[in-house]
Amino acid sequence: MTNVMTSINLDLTGRGILVVDDESSMRELLSIMLQGQGFQVYAAENGEDAFKLYQEEKENIDLVIHDLRMPGEGGIKLLRNLKNESPDLPVIVITAFSTWDNAVEAMRLGAYDYIRKPFDTNVVRSIVCRAIEQRLILQNSPEGVRDDLSYKSEIIGNNPHMQDVFDMIKRIAPTDSTIMIQGQSGTGKELVARSIHYRSYRREKTFLSVNCSAFTESLLESELFGHIKGSFTGAHEDKEGLFKSADQGTLFLDEVADMSLTTQVKILRVLEERKICPVGANVSEPIDVRIIAATNKNIEEEVEKGNFREDLYYRLNVIPLYLPSLKERKDDIPLLAGYFLAKYSRMMKKNVDHLSKEAQQQLQEHDWPGNVRELENIIQRQVALARGPQIEGIEFRRTYHARPMGVPRQEAPEPTKEAPRSVERLVIPDNGFSLEEHLQDYERRYLQEALKKTGGNLTNAAKLLGMSYRSFRYRVKKLKVKEFEYAEEYRAQEEMA
Repeated sequence: MTNVMTSINLDLTGRGILVVDDESSMRELLSIMLQGQGFQVYAAENGEDAFKLYQEEKENIDLVIHDLRMPGEGGIKLLRNLKNESPDLPVIVITAFSTWDNAVEAMRLGAYDYIRKPFDTNVVRSIVCRAIEQRLILQNSPEGVRDDLSYKSEIIGNNPHMQDVFDMIKRIAPTDSTIMIQGQSGTGKELVARSIHYRSYRREKTFLSVNCSAFTESLLESELFGHIKGSFTGAHEDKEGLFKSADQGTLFLDEVADMSLTTQVKILRVLEERKICPVGANVSEPIDVRIIAATNKNIEEEVEKGNFREDLYYRLNVIPLYLPSLKERKDDIPLLAGYFLAKYSRMMKKNVDHLSKEAQQQLQEHDWPGNVRELENIIQRQVALARGPQIEGIEFRRTYHARPMGVPRQEAPEPTKEAPRSVERLVIPDNGFSLEEHLQDYERRYLQEALKKTGGNLTNAAKLLGMSYRSFRYRVKKLKVKEFEYAEEYRAQEEMA
């Protein structure tokens, strides 16, 4: 029997899981899989029996996995009963009949996750361990940490890219390595940083975050390192910096690419010496802080442009972690929509519990330039404006990209190169064909050609195709471009990870 150990060394062996499914083969599959991982499994074939069993064994059951469609009262009623009985109980819903309404309803009622059949057993194992781990951390944390963790540290997502993120969090949380999180604004970089912190041995110590773009150079240095009384005009008393305040904990440096080169030098010195010197002081103080950095910029391009120090880049980018945009994981939109629907309906004390078909389609077709943050804001606004229990339609507002005050708006530059044009005559076979596979084949060939043309240099290959480094890397991995495996940058990143 394999002992189940988590990223924070909590032994999950013997933890109880209730499996509910009217198909005996599915119950047996899940039971055998979970028992093989060291869990204690309880089983029931319908919602009524499952709820009775849970009431009898609730002290021994840490998680419930149940099918959505079952004879009798069904899975939604069971989920509602379980959450009413034990609000903190993680419940995973599994269904072969996946619809927008089912996903939204399950998440709105408080399901921990929503999994479609057929499923990957490794994904189920990962979700189960993460859910029970979350429950144990909540139970064993001080009240203040528990309140913070319960609504700030868990990320929602079932997409394969998010499963990769969850797996990476589990692997790197128990280490003390410095991490660089890259992703567009609104993808949840701080949530990931918090999740890493709360799954590390530092979880009972302080987690602090600072947005490096929100301060001038001098104010940022004072904020990070502190200052002594009289060190500059307005320094009327000693101030402890964030590095010192986060001692033995975690400091999250958001938008790190926006720091001045002068501040970058001082951060580099802290990482090398593990000491800080407050502004105006002459003596350095030792610190023990884990650093997690993040940026929405392409940090490799910033290094190439000379905007970010290469030596600091290597110090911060010990373990790179990329967060996909919401556009790259649109299958998670129903789960997120259901979660935010419940959150803001409860907060505003309104009975808004579902979305119309039109609203669902609008959410699915939107490009989401603001990512998960934009989705949350939209659901919040629609709940506030809803006249009844249903959100009828989505009112999208124009998204403006921030720019420094005083800097005039610039028109986007015209493309300098024309895209290659094919003279191939368009022919559709009589029996039809897969357009998606056809387009993917064309894209794969362009990616291969770009890599060949640049000798396997990902950054230059991405520029040839007018793509960002992250987008290029994602596409070549998704389309399984063989040349990508031999690219020097890819090998280097995998070795660092």
